[in-house]
Formats: sequence, C-alpha cells, structure tokens
Amino acid sequence: MNKAVKSTLALAASAAAMASVVATPSLVSAWGDNGGGRPSYTIDEINSLSANGQWGNKIVFNSISDSVMGNEKNFVGAREYNGKNVTNAPTVWNGNDITVKNGQEYIIRLYVHNNNPNGMAGVSHNTRVAFDIPEESSTQIQVNGFIFSDNATPSQYWDYVNFNSDQAFHLEYVYGSALLENNAIGAYTYDENGVVISGGQKLGDEIVTKAASEHGVQIGYDKLDGEVPGCYQYANYITIRVKAVFDTDYTIEKKVRLVGTKEWGTSVDAKVGDKVEFQIQYKNTDKSGATHNNVMIKDILPKNLKYVEGTTKLYNGHFPDGATYTTDTLFTTGVNIGHYNLNANAFIRFQAEVVDETLQCGSNTLVNWAQAGVGQKAIQDYATVVLNKTEGCEKPTTPELPKTGPEAVAGGAIAAGSIVTAAGYFIASRRSMR
Repeated sequence: MNKAVKSTLALAASAAAMASVVATPSLVSAWGDNGGGRPSYTIDEINSLSANGQWGNKIVFNSISDSVMGNEKNFVGAREYNGKNVTNAPTVWNGNDITVKNGQEYIIRLYVHNNNPNGMAGVSHNTRVAFDIPEESSTQIQVNGFIFSDNATPSQYWDYVNFNSDQAFHLEYVYGSALLENNAIGAYTYDENGVVISGGQKLGDEIVTKAASEHGVQIGYDKLDGEVPGCYQYANYITIRVKAVFDTDYTIEKKVRLVGTKEWGTSVDAKVGDKVEFQIQYKNTDKSGATHNNVMIKDILPKNLKYVEGTTKLYNGHFPDGATYTTDTLFTTGVNIGHYNLNANAFIRFQAEVVDETLQCGSNTLVNWAQAGVGQKAIQDYATVVLNKTEGCEKPTTPELPKTGPEAVAGGAIAAGSIVTAAGYFIASRRSMR
C-alpha cells in the first residue's frame, strides 16, 4: 500500500482474482510393490498350486484377483464415517476416488491378506502397516496405504485412494482413530447410538506419524506381534479416520471489547448506553505466496447496535497508529483495505453504541458479523454483545433466539463490484461451524 490513504481506501471497481492453491500429490500412484512384478492369482490357481505342493511357504499379500474383497491389489478404500466401522462390506467403499464435503469425517480402510493357503505353515513375520496423509492442501489429495513384511516377496505393497473437491482442502487425521479388526481380536460392536461396546484393537498414531518412512506399526492375528498366518480366516482390516477441511487463502477474526477496556474477546456483556469496540483482523495465509489485491471488508451491524460516526480506522504495516476513513462505507458496499503479501495482516476497528430499538425483556444476544473478500471468495466471522433487559419489564422473559447463523447474513454479502460476484461463493468461518 504505497498510495495515500484516501485513494487507497477508495472502493475498487472489481476485486482481483485470487490465485488458487495447487499442491503436488503424493509421488506414489495406483497400487504397486517394491518388486514391481507381483503376479495375480485366482482362488482356483492358488488352490491348485497348493494341492500340487508348488506353493510351499511362499508369502505374498493381496494378489488374488477374484477375492471376496474383489481384486485385492486395490486394497485401500474410503467412505463417509457415520459413527460406525463397517469394515467388511465392500459395496460401501470407494476404492479409488471419493468426493469430499467440508467438515465431513471419512474412514479409510486397508485390507491385509496373506495369500499363503497353508495357515500357520505360512506366517508373515514383522508385518506392519502405514498410511501416508499429505500435509499440503490441494483439490486432490492422495492417501497411500502400505503393507510391510520381513519374509514376504515382495516385502512392501501400496495402494491409494484419492480425495477430491472442486476447491482446495486438506485432510486432518483423527488422533486415536486407528483400529485393527480380525477374527481373533474381533470386530467393533456398537449400540444403537453408535457407541463402541466391545471388540477390536486400537493401534498407535505412529501409523501415520511415522508412516512409510519408518514402516508404520505392527499388526498381528491374536496380538500385535507382527505374525500374520496365511488364508482368509486370518485376514486383517485396518482403519483410520480423517476429516476434510476446506481451505481459504486468508483468515478473518472478529473480536469485541467495552470501550475503555483492554482485553479483546469473542463476546462481551453490556447494557444500554454502553459503547463497544469491534475489531476485524484479516491475514493473508496463501501458501502459493500470491499477493491479495483489493481486499474488501464489510460489517453487518444487527439491530440495537448503533455505529458511532467517524470511528472506523485501519491499522496495518503502513498505518501502525491507525488511519481514519474519510467516508464510512464499511456497512454498505464495504471498504477496500488494499493489497497484502503472504503473512501480512490488517485490522479494522470501529465503535458502536448499545441502544434499545427492538430489545426484548430478558436476555438478548446481538451478533455482529464481519466479512472479508478476495476475488470471488468471501468468508466471515462474528462477535457477540450480550445484555439483559429488565427496565420496563414487569416479568422478564426469555425471547426466542434470533436467527444469526451464516444463512441469516449470506444474503447480505458485499455486492458485486466490491467483494464477491454472483459467481462467487460464501464460506462461514471455521469457528462458527464448530
């Protein structure tokens, strides 16, 4: 922001398009193994080789093409998590691609089957599993699952599932969610509310934190000793959960305090006649390093909060002591706060007076929303003023809560030409969705 305050804060005819977040997916693609030539077998072929004594003590994992799970080489799948683990129902799993929803949890399953048909005569030693969950954000994130064995040929196996969206997101591993189920340890059972009753075995979180580089965690049939016998009855199902979180390339945070006090918070108690000060913080968190041009800020004051004229100020690197706006459009078309590089931030502060226009007797919560826009995207956050009306009330009542969720103010998004166009989309703050 190198221009004078007045021209810099003038409304832009349009906001610059925001650079999209692009991340490189995991290098491992599709299924594979460290030998590169893992054969495929049908069940009949394995039985025939075993009957002729040609299979012997050979250990190979997930190579059956007509298994009860389908083609075992496609051994990693995912589905939406509904509070229960349906690990052995193949029809509910997406084996290659799944489209994510913001805030939705997903369960990822890894199937481990030692194809040796001779049971305890063909045991895999030091059998381990791992998941690789990329940390970056993208419109497609590939999660790879791995199987390791000291005496199998090949000794390493991998497969993947892609999580997809039309906007950038990242996956958050749900700590404590790694589970092992098989015929010896048992499957998790649930009550009618989805609460675990019994069964299964929890695995350590190093299944993702150590991941493939350190070969994950040991599994086993009746205990976690790495010993996995051959045949279907000894098959293992390993699951973890992840949460899809849609990204924005910038953040907005709304705070409030009583005028004359120092501490900021997301809510403040007040009474009629008090003045409160609101603060809106914008920050560029764009991992691509793109500059955000013509950042727009708008505020939506609820009834019973009256703006104090001339109190809107901008604080940033160029104006550390604050620059007062010559015109107040914060509550109409919004204000243009200029251009910001990665990690640069800005604060808008203004005051409002608590008035009694439509207060109901009893407790009232006044919700003040702020919106920030870059290009075709707008996000919002809020702070509240809480007061109790008793004056003139014969008997205090508890009013019906006002509709103050994101849907109540989405229609008030800053108009085209200043922050978001009809082609844009609206995202509520993460805090408001928790």
